[in-house]
Amino acid sequence: MRPHSIKSRPRFLAALVLVPCLAGCFASPGGESSSDGGQSGSRLRVALAFPPAENFSPYGADATLLSRLGVTEGLTALDANGAAAPALAESWRRENDRTWRFTLREATFQDGADVTPSAVAAALTRATKAKPAPAALAGVTLDAKADGDRGIRVTTAAADPVLPMRLSSPSLAILSPKAYGEKGNPDPVGTATGPFEITKVGGGSATLDRFDDYWSGRAQASGIDARFVKDGTARANAVRTGDIDIAEAIPVAQAATLDEATLKEAGTTRTTSLQLNTRTGPFKDPKLRAAARTAIDSSTIVKGVFEGYADPGAGIYGPAVTWAESKRVKPAGRAGAARPDGERITLATYDNRPELPEVAQVVQQQLEKAGFTVKLEVREYSRLESDALAGKFDAFIGARNSLLDTGDPVGVLGSDYTCDGSYNLARLCDKNVDRAVTKADGTDGTGERQDAAMAAEAAILGTDAVVPLAHQQIIAGVSTKVRGVVLDPYERTLVGTGTRR
Repeated sequence: MRPHSIKSRPRFLAALVLVPCLAGCFASPGGESSSDGGQSGSRLRVALAFPPAENFSPYGADATLLSRLGVTEGLTALDANGAAAPALAESWRRENDRTWRFTLREATFQDGADVTPSAVAAALTRATKAKPAPAALAGVTLDAKADGDRGIRVTTAAADPVLPMRLSSPSLAILSPKAYGEKGNPDPVGTATGPFEITKVGGGSATLDRFDDYWSGRAQASGIDARFVKDGTARANAVRTGDIDIAEAIPVAQAATLDEATLKEAGTTRTTSLQLNTRTGPFKDPKLRAAARTAIDSSTIVKGVFEGYADPGAGIYGPAVTWAESKRVKPAGRAGAARPDGERITLATYDNRPELPEVAQVVQQQLEKAGFTVKLEVREYSRLESDALAGKFDAFIGARNSLLDTGDPVGVLGSDYTCDGSYNLARLCDKNVDRAVTKADGTDGTGERQDAAMAAEAAILGTDAVVPLAHQQIIAGVSTKVRGVVLDPYERTLVGTGTRR
């Protein structure tokens, strides 16, 4: 149950704020006054939980920072139902199993260059060559070529029925040719296509100005002053004092201290999970992984840490993926649990999401009660990611949006749990899992693909490489002077053309 003060709030009003929206749906001519009397040209002050970990490269975790701030966009976007919707491409059609043709709208890069088929094809080609590959391209080989004045023809090595959804990924944002140097990741500063342009980065902050030539019309805010504030209490305090207009990821412990009018919540496809290192260390043994799974009581975590702003871990997909529960398959072939007998393990997590260290402490206690000896290590995410991916920890607790990368339920399975997955924190390499994910990835038809995804989920859970702990909700702090904040289950958006104060 949620705290009474939140539960009693009219739900339909909140829903109006939280529905996903394509950029531009709130757009109106620049200079108009907002409904509360403030000028539409006011700058927005935004506090984000994560600083750039890779110099704003769109190919990694920073991709969502760029999309949330309205800097980047791809050929497509996701609508409220998770289906592909127009963005830089105004339409598309499937020519055969492996080929799609996208028709571009008239748009301009922030450096003044036109968005041309050759520029788009080059941007997609560069993404395919990134190391490591963007999560949206896990297991996918594609070739993009210009086709006439406005067309892009994208061909995949194997049939890809969800290619339009895949191309909505923030990691496949389209940047100007000037963004790409000879080496290294592309630079999105002044080279993207969104309604806001990065003009300055440094000192734990970023300055963005409105891009007046945005294809869907000028944003109502004249710019954004973004601060990267990893401390959740500080973000909540900044909303209370009026120093910040919008603060993401408000800690559940701080939610009750905010005025109801400034607290916004939404369901999310984000799941907090315990990832167990299957390649090296104690959890290479499936019996010890089974011992860890049986030691975990996720209902205690939801009640004690998330204070009702979450649901107990049911699988890789949670309640926000509305079709998942009715199609869920029971895992089979799990190993029997062994006695830990004091086995020493290192458990790591990050503090950018303030609930995670608390979750880790509860998990530590539960594992120790089961007989493990647990060392807990907590760092800031940018200082932790490379070690986690390299398998330097026995166990890792992280929060992952299962539909973030592509909007397709199969996408996260390929990137996180296959032998060649680019974000495989569990370091899982299991032929049965790879087979199930490959089958799901090649399945056409919405219902059939969902069924195949749930069969693959069952195969993954059967290895005990991952233990779902909680399915979270978004909690944001928003000034009462602000209108048009865009929260969505995929956590790709925050500020749009209609966000204003």
